[in-house]
Amino acid sequence: MGDIKFNNLNEGHLDALSEVGNIGAGNANTALSQMLNKRIDMDVPSVKIADFDEVSGVLGGAENLIVGILVNVKGDINGMMIVAIEKSSAHKLVNMLMGQELNELDGFTQMDLSALCEIGNILASSYLSSLSAMTGLAMEPSIPHLAIDMAGAILSVPAIELGKVDDRVLLIKNEFLEGGESVMGNYILLPDPPSFNKILTSLGAAE
Repeated sequence: MGDIKFNNLNEGHLDALSEVGNIGAGNANTALSQMLNKRIDMDVPSVKIADFDEVSGVLGGAENLIVGILVNVKGDINGMMIVAIEKSSAHKLVNMLMGQELNELDGFTQMDLSALCEIGNILASSYLSSLSAMTGLAMEPSIPHLAIDMAGAILSVPAIELGKVDDRVLLIKNEFLEGGESVMGNYILLPDPPSFNKILTSLGAAE
């Protein structure tokens, strides 16, 4: 069986990936609720296969400041995942965790950055655990790396790897709701082609 690339996906592939995205985002939401010790509601996530060039636009534009948490994925599946959070949403998450006023949007302290890194790690790990459970494939996330920079700069890291394999990604856009406040987050999954083929085969979607 040859590798199935993003530009060859049919409706069955997309349905399988949407199911993974919905379940993964739901489990990440549950983990976030437990971490913050608050009820966190979740809007229905948007799951799509996107051209890599589209991603910075989804994140507010190449020059928009975001918080990016990147983890490399090893095991049966190899690739990387980015949890990208708008800067204002990142402030809200930290304030929720620290019990601070939600309108306090000063610069991040070192403690704030550590908290954000842990939040990103929990979100990414929860998503990958869901994917692992659904596929039966081992996925081990690396220690997370956090950066606060323009979306284009953060995306340049996976762009180097992406250019070697494909120009499309699995993008899950998610909105968390707490006390009337909206927190926007995005999961960007970048498996290498053999790993992507394994995922689809395990989901019963590969041709």
